[in-house]
Amino acid sequence: MKLSTRGRYGLKAMLDLAIHNSEGQVVLKNIAERQGISENYLEQLFAVLKKAKLVKSLRGSQGGYTLGCSADQISVGDILRALEGSFAPVECVAEDHPAFCSRFDYCVTKGIWEKIRDSINAVIDSTSLESLVEEYRKCRKGDDYIYHI
Repeated sequence: MKLSTRGRYGLKAMLDLAIHNSEGQVVLKNIAERQGISENYLEQLFAVLKKAKLVKSLRGSQGGYTLGCSADQISVGDILRALEGSFAPVECVAEDHPAFCSRFDYCVTKGIWEKIRDSINAVIDSTSLESLVEEYRKCRKGDDYIYHI
C-alpha cells in the first residue's frame, strides 16, 4: 500500500506549518517554496485540511494559515485520513463505510486485513505532529538542515 502525493505532500506541508506556526500566519507561497510543492496544489490540500478543522485561515494582507489546534493534539492519522480516507487495505474492513461482502462472516483472510489496518492506525494515531517537529529540531545542525521534511 502506498500513500498518494496528497498524503505525502499534505503531511510535509502540515509539518512545515507546525515548525513555523510560532511566526504567526504562514502563507502557502512560503510553504510551497520551502517544500517544492505547487502552491495551487497546496491550496487544494489546505481546503480539505481546513474542512477537517486541522488548519485555520485568515484572509487579507496579513492572512495565511495556522494550525487548527496545538501540534500535540494533531496526529499523523488525523492528517492522512483527512486527505486519503481509510487505511484499510481492503474495502470490507474499512472503518467508516465497509463494503458489503457476502463472505464476510466466513472469510479466512478478513483477520489479516483487520490486523494490517489496526497496525497502520496504531502507528499513525500514536505519532503527533508535535513529535515530528521535535524530531526535526533534534536533527537540525546550526543553519544547515541535515534532514528534510
